[in-house]
Amino acid sequence: MESERDDLRLMAGSPPFTQENLVTLANWQRPPFNRWAFQHIRELIPTARISRGDGPPWELPRAERDLMGVRFATRSGELTVGDLLDQTYTDGFLVLHEGQIVAERYFNGLRPDSPHLLMSVSKSVTGLLAGALAGQGALDVAAPVEAIVPELAGTAFAGATVQQLLDMRAGVRFEEDYDDPEAEIAVSDRVYLWRPDDGKARPAGAIEYFTTLSGDGPHGGPFRYRSILTDVLAWVLEKAGQARFSDLVARELWQPMGAERDAEVTVDGHGSALADGGISATLRDAGRVGLLALRRGRAPDAQVIPAAWLDDTIAGAPDGPRAFRSGNEATGYPPGAHYRNCWWVSHPRLPMFIAAGIHGQLIAVHVPSETVVVKLSSWPDALNAPMRRATEAAVLAIAKTLRAQGQAGRPRR
Repeated sequence: MESERDDLRLMAGSPPFTQENLVTLANWQRPPFNRWAFQHIRELIPTARISRGDGPPWELPRAERDLMGVRFATRSGELTVGDLLDQTYTDGFLVLHEGQIVAERYFNGLRPDSPHLLMSVSKSVTGLLAGALAGQGALDVAAPVEAIVPELAGTAFAGATVQQLLDMRAGVRFEEDYDDPEAEIAVSDRVYLWRPDDGKARPAGAIEYFTTLSGDGPHGGPFRYRSILTDVLAWVLEKAGQARFSDLVARELWQPMGAERDAEVTVDGHGSALADGGISATLRDAGRVGLLALRRGRAPDAQVIPAAWLDDTIAGAPDGPRAFRSGNEATGYPPGAHYRNCWWVSHPRLPMFIAAGIHGQLIAVHVPSETVVVKLSSWPDALNAPMRRATEAAVLAIAKTLRAQGQAGRPRR
């Protein structure tokens, strides 16, 4: 793990920029260009606004503590939290304990009002949106998707339930190799305007693209990570909620949660949102998402998501751990880990559950210590197992420290 200096002064000065510091649609997902791009998505890709409305923000009182010296073990030796932030391309770091900000740090030009790309943390936001709609009776997660979106009849998605989309257990082929320019994820990126057009024939938008995918197994089988399932889920939610995805997130989550700033989500040429990874939000609002999950869907002034939805997320499906173990992402997770409602339940016995995205995006919810940790990053690699393991070890060490401090500060009976 080693940080990278930004010597190119990306997009600095006045246009026209020099070729070496120009961030473009062709290079923005690669280092070092992603260090600038993740904070400036709207300058590269069309986005739709997720409005916070005009209500008061969820107040986050400050009770700062020095957590930078908290130590934890990694496979390559011991680190402190400060070391981790220095060595893992950190852009923003926030720790909430018992609803209070105990640590907040900004790096690489990120500011409290700057939106940062959440990558696949967006999936977990989408899962919470599904919970809000299900709680209102607008969404039946046991229904087959074509009952809600008739256009999916006759496609590879037909017969899959909404819950199977939420749990990534629909039997649809979607190769997610970020280094393969011919993989389905690369085609999807071009459809959603995340990559330049390569001149090859392709669907004009996401809705048309969904119909081109083929099946590769029964629905309800092993967990296999396929981002496109969350995008189809977003279409289902739009039909159920009778609004565009960006407006649904605003109406059902961002506003009742008490977000401090507007968020945004990237859209294709027809306005379909990239729900699997296209949301950008500020560090504190990402923290509010984690706090909402920690508090079983309760914001200061409203029950935004039914508590039962979060309980179900942690408990998982009866065969969830088995499906997870037999899938393609189980390495390094403890027994009982599973994926449910677009969240990674990494330590179900604690419990601790996580929203995670490539290049180092994370919201971790540690229930017994009432701790939420948010880390926004711009790793040079999409996936980096040592950085991921170190970040999760740091979260556990921080939670242990805060829990011990909290117990020491409480009067004995």
